[in-house]
Amino acid sequence: MARKFVDCREMPSESGCTLMISGEEDEVMRAAVQHAMDVHGHRDDKELRDGILAGMRDSVEALPEKGAFVQLIEFRTDRVDDIEAMTAEWAAEIGGDRAARWTIAAADRDRPGSYVAIVAFPDYAAAMANSAHPATEKFALRLRDLTNADPVFRNLDVANTVTF
Repeated sequence: MARKFVDCREMPSESGCTLMISGEEDEVMRAAVQHAMDVHGHRDDKELRDGILAGMRDSVEALPEKGAFVQLIEFRTDRVDDIEAMTAEWAAEIGGDRAARWTIAAADRDRPGSYVAIVAFPDYAAAMANSAHPATEKFALRLRDLTNADPVFRNLDVANTVTF
């Protein structure tokens, strides 16, 4: 079963609470309800539980493991805000079919207008299924329209990860 998390920073709050709770879904729900009552003064009711469930997300490991798959996408654009908005639209459209675990988008300090997106997947097959999804195909076509040249894709099998 996939680990889940809720983050108070993403919930409506006046207290500025920064607690994050992670575990299996039922554990997170119990702990989040208890926290919401004890710290934030909420009542344990359907509205509270529905709000917690709506804010619950899949937990993501910081680094992909050996055997995972990472795709680097290099592109040049002067419309990065449009690409960021399009990425959010893609995430909403693909929904639960999304195989990507996380992504990092970075601007190249030495080449203004150049960017790299790093996308992690559990494995190559999951990445290819993600790429074949109609929402991703639509995204790829729109990305070409928003870039100054065709994006360059680098397909990488994770051989090793190290944390320091």
